[in-house]
Amino acid sequence: MSALFDIIASAGLWAAVLRIATPLIFGTLGALLCERAGVLNLGIEGIMTFGAMIGWLSVYHGADLWTGLLIAAIAGGVFGLLHSALTVTLGLSQHVSGLGVTLFASSFSYYVFRLVVPVAGTPPTIVPFQPISIPGLSTLPFIGPAFFTQTAPTYLAILVALAMAYIVFRTPVGLAVRMTGENPHAAEAQGVNPMKVRYGAVIAGSALMGMGGAFLTLSAFNSFFPTMVQGRGWICIALVVFSSWRPGRALFGALLFAFFDAFQLRLQTAVQGVPYQIFLMTPYILSIVALAVMSRRARVPQALMQPYRRGER
Repeated sequence: MSALFDIIASAGLWAAVLRIATPLIFGTLGALLCERAGVLNLGIEGIMTFGAMIGWLSVYHGADLWTGLLIAAIAGGVFGLLHSALTVTLGLSQHVSGLGVTLFASSFSYYVFRLVVPVAGTPPTIVPFQPISIPGLSTLPFIGPAFFTQTAPTYLAILVALAMAYIVFRTPVGLAVRMTGENPHAAEAQGVNPMKVRYGAVIAGSALMGMGGAFLTLSAFNSFFPTMVQGRGWICIALVVFSSWRPGRALFGALLFAFFDAFQLRLQTAVQGVPYQIFLMTPYILSIVALAVMSRRARVPQALMQPYRRGER
């Protein structure tokens, strides 16, 4: 028990929680925005992979880190535009389109990476974002090193979560998005163009997904490898359900999963004689349990995955 308490009381654990949660926050908010408008975006895994690759590649070829993050967001938005054209304009299956985007974006990422970077024993690296110590806060006992010595994208992810919570529930734009996800015909009757809203939500949400992938190569690590996303996109889809499509709860869900993940990494060294695979699967088991409990009370947007065609009822 003392070992468990020491882990929980460690500032390093909570600093790791914020780092691990950052790509999940970006990805979950992006998926949430898409689904609030009525579009399921299963392209998230591929979009995050391409964002990680193109952001890293931009910096590797001379761009600054913020430009790399912006390019990853733009690239994510382009894939969101493709997904919107297939699902919003053509009315194709959102499941099939999303999986197609994931397969295409993931494969294209590896192709571009190998086209530009020759095969080598050691992947080339960049200088990533460095932790920022916030004056007056980073020196506080425990809290300072745990929460106020993070890289800039982590602070940005938290600000985006807070901003999205305000926009979705406190602004006319957020009302239009929610109306479109619930009843696009009623939204149209109020002068809202549901197709434009869905396009905008999917493109903006996909841009956030690209930024989540870029965090992995521009902040968490300093190089790219094709499997680095490791299912984080699918975790984000689950976290949207866990959050009941609310940005504040999405932030909490990402932090909760990150806590499970960071905790099991430290348990591997504190507890001897237990196969490490047990620890690796622990965060996923706990997340499934939490998802099962929360999803029973979740209220799904009524028009989610339903194509909108003007004039039809």
